[in-house]
Amino acid sequence: MHQAIRIFLLAGALVFCGQSFAAGTVADPSQYLTESVSVSGAVENTLKLRVDDLRKFPPQQVGEVPLVCQTGADVGKLGNFNGVRLRDILEQAVIVSRDHNDVKKMVIVASASDGYQVVFSWSEVFNSPVGDGVLVFFEKDGKPLAEDEGRIAMISTKDLRSGPRHVKWLQAIEVRKIVE
Repeated sequence: MHQAIRIFLLAGALVFCGQSFAAGTVADPSQYLTESVSVSGAVENTLKLRVDDLRKFPPQQVGEVPLVCQTGADVGKLGNFNGVRLRDILEQAVIVSRDHNDVKKMVIVASASDGYQVVFSWSEVFNSPVGDGVLVFFEKDGKPLAEDEGRIAMISTKDLRSGPRHVKWLQAIEVRKIVE
């Protein structure tokens, strides 16, 4: 197995294991509240985006997404939210690829202020239907997100098990080249 695939699978396994800890109720969600998300790493334009900045991107509105955890258990629904595609944000940041094949070796790591992290491959975001549904969102039912979600959050709406890549309190998006 190629080293890049091993690293990606290991990262995915860590995300799934970590979800069980992040899924619990937080006693004081205000300690994790985020007002902006940074975009950094292998990008030409480092960004720091607040909700008002995100509103300038092409809007995406979603009716309802079932939340299914990594075990397959139904844990509820996330509905009526507004946001933007991660792909649109990354296109503004401009991913650095010096060689034609560099993008095939890149991952996007989304991090929350509570330490939770999820991973997407460049191919998922830019070269598959999954990318159409990876959303950074900031509004639910026409109102700003509550403290238990953060002002900015993320979800992969096209995942069969959407819970593991539902990131509350989103604070950073980093593009990394994982192999040479």
